Formats: sequence, structure tokens, C-alpha cells
Amino acid sequence: MATTLTRLFCLSPLAAASLAAAQSTTVFEPVTVQGRTDTATAEIAGFGDTPLARSPLQARVFGEATLKDAGATLLRELTRLDASVSDAYNAEGYWDQLTVRGFVIDNRYNYRRDGLPINAETSLPLDNKARVELLKGTSGMQAGTSAPGGLVNLVVKRPEGEVRSASLELRGRGSVLGAVDLAARFGAEGAFGIRLNAAAAHIDPELRNAKGERHLLALAGDWRLSEGSLLEAEFETSRRSQPSQPGFSLLGDRVPDARGVDPRINLNNQAWSLPVVLDAQTASLRWTQRLGNDWRARLHIATQHLESDDRVAFPFGCFDAASNVYYADRYCPDGSFDLYDFRSDNERRRTDVADFSVQGRLATGGIEHALTTGVQQSRFKARFQPQAFNFAGTGNVAGTAVTPPAPDATSDNTHRSERSTEFYLRDALRLTERTGLWLGLRHTRLQRERISTSGSDAVDYASSFTTPWVAASYAPTPGGLLYASWGQGIESEVTPNLPIYRNAGEAFTLKSRQTELGFKHESDTLGVGLAVFDIERPASSDDCDATRTSCLRRIDGVAHHRGLEANGQARWGAWSLGASAMWLKARREDSASASLEGQRPPNVPARTLRVNAGHQFTSSLSAFAALTAESNRTVLPDAAALRIPGWARLDLGARFEQRAGASTLTWRAGLDNATDRRAWKEAPYQFGHAYLYPLAPRTWRVSLTADL
Repeated sequence: MATTLTRLFCLSPLAAASLAAAQSTTVFEPVTVQGRTDTATAEIAGFGDTPLARSPLQARVFGEATLKDAGATLLRELTRLDASVSDAYNAEGYWDQLTVRGFVIDNRYNYRRDGLPINAETSLPLDNKARVELLKGTSGMQAGTSAPGGLVNLVVKRPEGEVRSASLELRGRGSVLGAVDLAARFGAEGAFGIRLNAAAAHIDPELRNAKGERHLLALAGDWRLSEGSLLEAEFETSRRSQPSQPGFSLLGDRVPDARGVDPRINLNNQAWSLPVVLDAQTASLRWTQRLGNDWRARLHIATQHLESDDRVAFPFGCFDAASNVYYADRYCPDGSFDLYDFRSDNERRRTDVADFSVQGRLATGGIEHALTTGVQQSRFKARFQPQAFNFAGTGNVAGTAVTPPAPDATSDNTHRSERSTEFYLRDALRLTERTGLWLGLRHTRLQRERISTSGSDAVDYASSFTTPWVAASYAPTPGGLLYASWGQGIESEVTPNLPIYRNAGEAFTLKSRQTELGFKHESDTLGVGLAVFDIERPASSDDCDATRTSCLRRIDGVAHHRGLEANGQARWGAWSLGASAMWLKARREDSASASLEGQRPPNVPARTLRVNAGHQFTSSLSAFAALTAESNRTVLPDAAALRIPGWARLDLGARFEQRAGASTLTWRAGLDNATDRRAWKEAPYQFGHAYLYPLAPRTWRVSLTADL
């Protein structure tokens, strides 16, 4: 199965379209793909209303209709919509984690909501989101600190017009979701607007022992004070309660055959297992004032409050009595493992952000400038209680072992605090009709503090840094764009405050850099493009003695990711086609450890492919098919021979619209993993341990949306 993806490229006539890249159009909505996307914009790109098709960077926008057709209620579904995005420890019942261009993007620093930073260590519902934006590559121009893979931005629905919509969805064994979306404008000349989104769901996935529930209530309003002045406010509260899913693992030195594993088994099936509970409240206020025909000022403030209970029956390593061997990072050859009772209750995280910016256009010496400058201040606090991580007994991969609970919260946790001030400047210079120069600069002042819940091991440090970005573009034709860009990003890492580390509390600054060359072309029926990127990021590793009682964390070489991305979409008559592909060479270089040097990082496929084909049978009925394929992934950082095979998955869907009086009814149906393919979906290496997650089994879904 290691050559699955290679064969698909050779055999499928659809694969030819993967040599195109137009990042500003959606991929999963083949029956409504538009050839020209000149007006599509993304706030996360950083250049205001400049269309993505004319911007020298790679970004994607997934609209509400695209997400609904894909049946996407979670961010992890982006892995089905773009080849640059793959899974990173996406366990049922837990928060979403994504890999972009081979780097796991940081849930603490790589997510935005209406352009402002949020913490994604929670469930992020999509019911009240107008679209999801994805920026690929280093993001030092857009963010003070962030992992180099990219940024994800959630755009909240606003009361732009009248909306009266209700929907009901049924899925799989018995999951039910109901939602309403209501919007209206009132007052003189529609000066006031309001939008209400509410959703409630009973969750019953194909995975056993994972029933849960969630709900959302969101309210957004605005006031058009005058022709050039707009005040917007919104509030969102959500809750998700569902047991999580531990992963399978290596069995000794062997990767188990996924075809012999029941993907419905949940190893978190003890009588004492409790759900993961994720509560979130978010609110923001945004004032936009026009200063003239070409200038505007904006003040945007937001706050996010998260409360969570993180609990799971957690498999971790094992002792094999038959061979007298302790397997620290996998399960025993017979499928047994050490099972721990993990509980971290009453976790509280708070993020407060204020951003003031001025944006406008001017001309100097015959050169046109589109300028944005501003300052952003943020504050983050994370407060925890002592946690439980106690040995509870021995489990097995059949899920039949029963152990007693061990709930005593005797282990320390770590409080975190952070304050930052960021000054930024971006300028898009139009040198000629066809030539552009793009500049970005961000200066960050950062203060971080850490202390254990027992009051010991306090660490605090301050740093400041500047992250530049520059690009040049040339439009050879009215619909084409050639560009080259270079930029930097910053991450900060601190050695854990644990007794085993000789340099506990030491801070490191990890500066990544990216070079990218790209081409885009847009016409009425075809969008094509290509991007070549090269990213380097310093890597850290632990140098430990044989017993792991004395370790030194240090910078150890670089993570070097070089790749080729291609996207494309075409439409002719009733047929439409969208495809994306990525070829990635990710390696560890210049490591002092011979076992790490030259290795591909765990859980990163070298080749990925997404193909979506659709047919419009009538003006009301359309159907589509989606192929998701990935090559093999390595399982351990230092053992390239241990891999999970490549796999391919087929999803089918249909949409039917009908008029019922003054209402429009939209029926959607889908069959995910239509062939019921059995495979390991991903192999995350987390907490010094290898885990394996299977593809979800074949699942059906059907929904009805009524626009009244």
C-alpha cells in the first residue's frame, strides 16, 4: 500500500488537474466552482481588500456552502479540502489539530477569529462562521509568534441582510444536529442589524463509547452610525461534552495491520471514564471609521474565556513480562499496555486582545501604495489545578480489560501568563501596471511567565524581535500572476520545569524562514497555479542518559521542508473538477544525533492528493465525488522503516434544491468513506509516544436546510 498514491497519479485521469493552483477558490464545491475569483479576499492575508488572485502568497477561503456540502462541523475536515493540510492527533472528542506544509500549527498561537488571535485548545464550532480562511507558510508578518505552517482564521457571520434559515442533520449511528440562523436589519435605512445563530447536537459517532452533546448560541449586531462609521459587536457561547479517543500504537517492533483492527473500538471504555468538557465564551467589539475616500481607522477588541475538563483513560507504554522489556513509546507485542487515569479538571484559559490599525492608499513619485499600520496588545492567562496521571492497570487493544480508577490529583501542573505588544506595517506598492512590490514588518515585545501549581519552579523571561516579509509580483497576462516571496517567523520554547532537565526553564527563540515562488492564472472557466516553497525551522531535542533521569534540551539542527503545491479547477458544461496536490520533502538536517539525521518527521506524508468532481444534472440536482489520498507516514522520529501504508478514501454526495411556496429547501446527502476502507489515517508522535488512528468507517449523513 506504500505506492497507493503513486498509482493513483498514474491511473486516474483526474490527476492531471492536480498541476494547477488557484488558492482563492473552494475545492469541495465542484458544482459551484467559479472560474474567476478576482474579487475573493481573505483577512488573514494581511493586505485588506486586495484579491487573493492578485496577492503573492498562498491562501484558501472555504465558504459556508462548501463546508455544508462536505458535512464539515469541525476544523479537522479541512484535511479533505486542501492537499497541504493533514491530520495531527485528531482524536474523537478532543480539540482539532492540523498540520500545514508538514508543520503542526500551534493551537495556542496559529488561530485567529475575525483576524484577532484566539486559543484553539478548545472546540471551535463552525455553525456561526461565514467562512474559514487558511494562510500557508510562515506568518511572521501576520502574527508575533506562530509555527511556520500557516494560520487559520474563523470569520463570524454578520447581519449583512435578511436571513431566516433552519436546518436538521442526521448522521451515522444516531447523531442529530439542529440549527437556526436568523438575521434582520431595522431602523431608519436599516441602520441596525442583528444575527442569531443557535445549534444543538446529540453526538453518537460510529466510534463506540463516545456519545456526547454540544450546543452553541451566538449573537452578532451592528450599528451604522453614519455613512462612514460602523460599530459591530458579537458574542458566542458554546459547550461540547464527549469522551475522547486514545490511539492504538505499535505492537513491539511491528506496525499492526489496520485491516485487522475494528475502527469502532474506543480504548477509553472504562466504567470510570469521564467526558472531555470544553466550554467557551468569546465576545468582540469592532469600530470602523472612514477617514476619507481612501483611508479608514479600525479599533477591534476581543476577549475569550475557556474552561475545560480534560479526562481520559490513557494508554502509555507497557512492560512485557515475557521478555522483561519496558516499551516506553509503544504497546507490547501481545497488544497490552499500561493504562493511566488522567484527569485535569477546571482548566481555565483567557485571552484578551486590542488592535488599532489605519489603512489607506496614497501615491508617491508615481508609485501607488496600499498601506496598513497598527499596534496590537494581547494578554493570555492559563490557570490549572493539580492533575491526576496515575497507573490504573493493564489494558489491551481489544478493549476488553477492566481496571479500577486512580483519580487522586497528586501531580503538579503549570500556570502560564503572557503579555505582548506588536507593531506592524504592510505596504503593497504598484510600481507599474504589471509589477508590484510587497513589504511587511512586525516588531514584537514579549513577556512570559510560568510557575507550577505548587508555587515552585518559577520562570519568567522577556524578548523582542522583528519579523520581515518581502515579495515581488509580475502580471504577464490580465489573469496571470508570477511572484517570489521571502519571510521569517518566530516561536518561543521553554524547557519544561521538570526535575529530569538540567536546564529547566531555559528559553529558546526559534526563527523560521520561508522562500516561495508561485504562479497563478484565472479565466472564466479555468483556474491554475503552482507554488514551490522552502521552509527551515530550528529543531530542538532532549539529550538524556540511559535512564532518562538527566536530560538537556537544546537546539539540534533544523527541520527543512521543501515542497511543491498545485491546485486547479475547471468547468465545462454541466461538469466541474477541482484538484489539489502536494509533494513534500521534509527532513531533519544538521542533527548531532546520527539516528535523527536525514529522517522524515513522524506523521507527515510525502505526497497528498485531493480530487473533487461534480455534475449538475438539472438546475436543482447535483452530485459529486471526492477522492482523498495520502502516501505513507513514518511512525517514529528515528526509525524510517516503521511506517503506516498510504491510503485512499472516496466520499460521495448530492444536493437537491426545491421551492416550497416562498421557501427554498436544500437537501444534502453524503456517504463518507464509501468503500469502507480500513487503514491507519495518521500516526502522531505525542508526549514521546507513537500512536495510530484509524480511518473512520463508512458513515452516511443527510440534512435539510429551509430558507424561509
